Amino acid sequence: MSHDDAGAPPPAAAKKKSPAEEAAEKRREKLTPGSLMKAVIRSGSGDATPTDGDQVILHCTTRTMDGIVVNSTRREHGGKGIPLRFVLGRSKMILGFAEGFPTMLKGEIAMFKMEPKIHYAEDDCPVATPDGFPKDDELQFEIEMLDFFKAKVISEDLEVVKKIVDEGKGWETPREPYEVMARITARTADGKDILLSKEVPYFFTLGKSEVPKGLEMGIGSMARKEKATIYVSSTYLTESSLMPQLEGLEEVHFEVELVQFTQVRDMLGDGRLIKRRVVDGRGEFPMDCPLHDSLLRVHYKGMLLDEPKSVFYDTQIDNDGEPLEFCSGEGLVPEGFEMCVRLMLPGEKSIVTCPPDFAYDKFPRPANVPEGAHVRWEIELLGFEVPKDWTGLNFKEIMEEADKIKNTGNRLFKEGKFELAKAKYEKLLREYNHVHPQDDEEGKTFASSRNSLHLNVAACYQKIGEYRKSIEACNKVLDANPVHVKALYRRGMSYMLGGDFDDAKNDFEKMITVDKSSEPDATAALLKLKQREQEIEKKARKQFKGLFDKKPGEISEVGTESESAKNAGDTAGSSGPVTSTDRDGSRESSPRAEPDYAFEEERPGIIGRVWPSAKRIFSSLGLNRCTIL
Repeated sequence: MSHDDAGAPPPAAAKKKSPAEEAAEKRREKLTPGSLMKAVIRSGSGDATPTDGDQVILHCTTRTMDGIVVNSTRREHGGKGIPLRFVLGRSKMILGFAEGFPTMLKGEIAMFKMEPKIHYAEDDCPVATPDGFPKDDELQFEIEMLDFFKAKVISEDLEVVKKIVDEGKGWETPREPYEVMARITARTADGKDILLSKEVPYFFTLGKSEVPKGLEMGIGSMARKEKATIYVSSTYLTESSLMPQLEGLEEVHFEVELVQFTQVRDMLGDGRLIKRRVVDGRGEFPMDCPLHDSLLRVHYKGMLLDEPKSVFYDTQIDNDGEPLEFCSGEGLVPEGFEMCVRLMLPGEKSIVTCPPDFAYDKFPRPANVPEGAHVRWEIELLGFEVPKDWTGLNFKEIMEEADKIKNTGNRLFKEGKFELAKAKYEKLLREYNHVHPQDDEEGKTFASSRNSLHLNVAACYQKIGEYRKSIEACNKVLDANPVHVKALYRRGMSYMLGGDFDDAKNDFEKMITVDKSSEPDATAALLKLKQREQEIEKKARKQFKGLFDKKPGEISEVGTESESAKNAGDTAGSSGPVTSTDRDGSRESSPRAEPDYAFEEERPGIIGRVWPSAKRIFSSLGLNRCTIL
């Protein structure tokens, strides 16, 4: 090795080729000298040639070596006058086209002579041979390159393709069920006008079949003020009020200018909660919307949907002209109201129609709003303030901000809004991933606060009946501290509510082992657990009473559970007071103050746990499964 070689940098690693590139390269190996020849008949303009991703539009006439026309797109040679369209790198085509098109200029006419293996006689040719086509002959293909441009592929089958003429503004594009205003003209692929320009833009709603499907798909990719040509093949030329007559059309080219569109959002996906923007706001959607919990300022007018003149509240009148201020994520306004405001831009005005279950049926109802009423809100978002960024705060200031959020969660829990409370606690836990205590004292404070949040999340899951997730939340505390009494107690309660009595008993007994002061709470929990087991066993015995009193071969009806017994097993989260225990932002409370819980109905297999002899009895009678009728 020379001294020069020793100091040279290592060669750059070769760029890995995509599967498509490897396939094209392998296919290119079929070319041999003389198999594909080109002669320019008329020079094109410029020096640009088409590349992968470009759509090429061309006329093609195929002849034998004797000059006999085999087929053609041109009318003078028996064709329909409709040019061919291909997207390089995407469309299936013969090898001669794939190699020849990228060599042509716009407006150029060229003759390509191809051996059979370069056109339809190629091994594994990706396109079907036309009927009666002499695929085993050497042929001449006369190509006129009419146009090429960078294509926006709208449909995967390449039947809908867009050419951008003028870029639009912003990046938001319309979608179902947006309302659209657009200037539209149309002509057939051979240049015949079929839809003339109108002074007034065409107005339609996406998703209502008011324009052909392919046109709707193309417009759905356009930004405001964008101008484009949308190429639509017959597959996507569906009947519509814009073009009721489509018979005989193989392809249509639409010239479109997207004048404006109105954002209409189906918030629930079932047509019940609809937000319709009537005045655009400032900024880009959705980046400049109050998606995260924020302090919001809005003016709004509320009225009954079926009585538009019956205004039940107007901030401009009933609030002395002052806007409504509220923090999102705290249940301070109806759920449907908040969902829509979160998707508004500052300065935007929207009209919202809302069903009762997202309006006032689950929220303090104004006196003049009847139960079950559908409402309409006219909302203007004046502005919003995002929560204080913790960047630059010291540990004490961070914990003070955390306590504010935690206290909000505590209030929501007391109000029975367990999902919202859980969201607050989980938000804090995510923020805690970026908090780094600097000494042991801060570490203890931080660990205590984080444990308290995990247990509050567990309490929320208990209230909504998701006991497995409650157990998982407790485990996050116990993984770090296996003798955390409060976590043992809460997990034990979740085990009991979920019917896992043995695991619940283990947790309650472990409490006494690790902390004698928790013995009263653990003893009370064990007593409750025993009562629950006895209650389940009593129900089981009553339900199966008489099942074994019959002779072999006779069938006994299983007793049905009485309504009173059934009511005793109502699911968690029904009635009963909600205490603030364990919601205190400054300390972790004792498990002694845990609220009473109702219980879910027993799960399959529960009888086997509380009545161990049942399985042996069933087996002895040949009844390995017992069906309750």
